[in-house]
Amino acid sequence: MKAAWYEQQGSADTVLNIGEMSCPPIGENDVLIRIYLSGINPSDVKKRNGARGAISYPRIIPHSDGAGIIEAVGTNISQHRIGQRVWIYNAQSNRPFGTAAEYIVLPAELAVPLPDNISFEEGACLGVPAFTAHRAVFAEGPVDGKVILVTGGAGNVARYTIQLAKWGNATVISTVSSAKKAQYAKDAGADFVINYREENIVDQINLFTNNKGVDGIVEVDFGANLNISKDIIKHNGFISSYASTANPTPEFPFYPLMFKGVNIHLVDVYNLPHEKRIHAIRDITSALESNKLTSVIGSDLPLEEIITAHQLVENGKTIGHVLLSIK
Repeated sequence: MKAAWYEQQGSADTVLNIGEMSCPPIGENDVLIRIYLSGINPSDVKKRNGARGAISYPRIIPHSDGAGIIEAVGTNISQHRIGQRVWIYNAQSNRPFGTAAEYIVLPAELAVPLPDNISFEEGACLGVPAFTAHRAVFAEGPVDGKVILVTGGAGNVARYTIQLAKWGNATVISTVSSAKKAQYAKDAGADFVINYREENIVDQINLFTNNKGVDGIVEVDFGANLNISKDIIKHNGFISSYASTANPTPEFPFYPLMFKGVNIHLVDVYNLPHEKRIHAIRDITSALESNKLTSVIGSDLPLEEIITAHQLVENGKTIGHVLLSIK
């Protein structure tokens, strides 16, 4: 099979290779999937460049997300799954071989049936961003009637977060850094958007909420925004964060948050408990089937251009998902 891989960490143009590999054998609880599209996330490029720790295997086929069709199954898996359209998650989590290849073998539970109304392109976007968004929004249960702030509203996780919060009947506020990104967040369903480069976040949120604040915050940069978060979060509210890039070791305002009874959730989608994954799959599928969860493709390149694709993800300027088409 054709595949992309790396055997050492470093820049995309120095460590990524493309060539032929043998297809891995199918275990009794596995499925063999013909990959149509591979989705690239920031965590994939961070693993490749060493930002997430030392390389774990002699050879790695990158990317945890993707979509395709099941072509064969292990002895413990129903034959009815053969021919099923699926989206894939956690493909390269604690495993050496991800979705940047013509085929992948992985545990059957990591291949989720793709609703008929959802394309392979959209399916390849879901994995990491959709699971992260679901866990962040529903970390404490239903959000019906609540006000949720989603920071960095033009990001892929943020788009799904806005949509899932609206699907859950919440009111959504989002922060962005430009007029273009503001429109993107509004298109996703945000009720109120704040350009933090031009407006005071605390003042605008107090104006929108009549000084009541927000019930929950889904945070793209925990440390950078913590001093704002403590001022706008309601008593017994929650903060769910999936990154703290600008300040990975923030000084924590313990008492202001404690006196409000704020709950903090740090979201690591690669280590969700089984019951949380099942809950997420159920809700994501329902939202997809009702066209409440949509994706934006920022770039779709052939496998042979994986270096360019990784560079697009790293520079952070592409709005929407970066995909690889596997022909």
